[in-house]
Amino acid sequence: MLNLNSQDDNSNSLQDPVSLNVGGEIYTTTLDTLTRCRDSMLGAMFTGQIPVLRDSHGHVFIDRDGRVFRYILNYLRSSSLDLPDGFSELALLRREADFFQIHPLLEEIRRYEVSVPLSHRGGPSGAMMIVNLDSKIRVLHFNLRRGPENYELRSCTVQALAVDIFCTWRAFLALLCERFSYRTSQGVTSPHPCNLRRNWLKLEWVPRPDELPQDQYDKQRYRGLSVSNPGASQADGIMNVQRDGCEITDMPGFVEELLKLSLAEGFRVDLVTPDPTEILNCTSLRLVKS
Repeated sequence: MLNLNSQDDNSNSLQDPVSLNVGGEIYTTTLDTLTRCRDSMLGAMFTGQIPVLRDSHGHVFIDRDGRVFRYILNYLRSSSLDLPDGFSELALLRREADFFQIHPLLEEIRRYEVSVPLSHRGGPSGAMMIVNLDSKIRVLHFNLRRGPENYELRSCTVQALAVDIFCTWRAFLALLCERFSYRTSQGVTSPHPCNLRRNWLKLEWVPRPDELPQDQYDKQRYRGLSVSNPGASQADGIMNVQRDGCEITDMPGFVEELLKLSLAEGFRVDLVTPDPTEILNCTSLRLVKS
């Protein structure tokens, strides 16, 4: 049986040690620990701002996941996110931290997500990825302004690059969208899967040759592709993946970066077309994770 205390009773009845019943799991801690983050829901509950429920044994009852609450409580105790190797409930922990509105913990979780491979976050035991790569050379004609009413007709070649990626592991596609970014003179944008139900991602970009002026490059609505630094940065209290990575100027460079990411996540190369000895110059790849 649960009892709802009034706000006045609440402030008088809470004293150390505090016993909690979180989803059936019993924890014992102190008011100082529970109110470490004053602007959180726990801070409001245990400073008398929000009435609390008690179970039949007098424990403060919170109807949330009891198992992952241990990591939340330990974070409040030590200000450190300590997770076991192979922890597979990161999404649940993030949701619980968001429910309790513990913002420093959410930042720690974001930092952890950036530093730990997907395969260590409870990814699937098996996955397959098929990559098709295409490169076309195009001749571009444009007018180069030399002065008022003085234009010179110029030509240059550009390389239009396109990659189709099918992957049964959708989280890996999301990782690719985090690590690769489109670049234009207007800024940086992330690619998006074409259709999450089909597990398909398409990347298209045109590296800018030195002889093509930036204004002409922008006029064609071309965009470049870069791979970001996997490290984390913090600005204005928000964790972000760094976007100051290197530009992908050709297809071998893209294949090299894709292999780095996929092999780090437990994939292995299963098929290379046309020549397995020239993997960086391939036209298609098949990778599997077992």
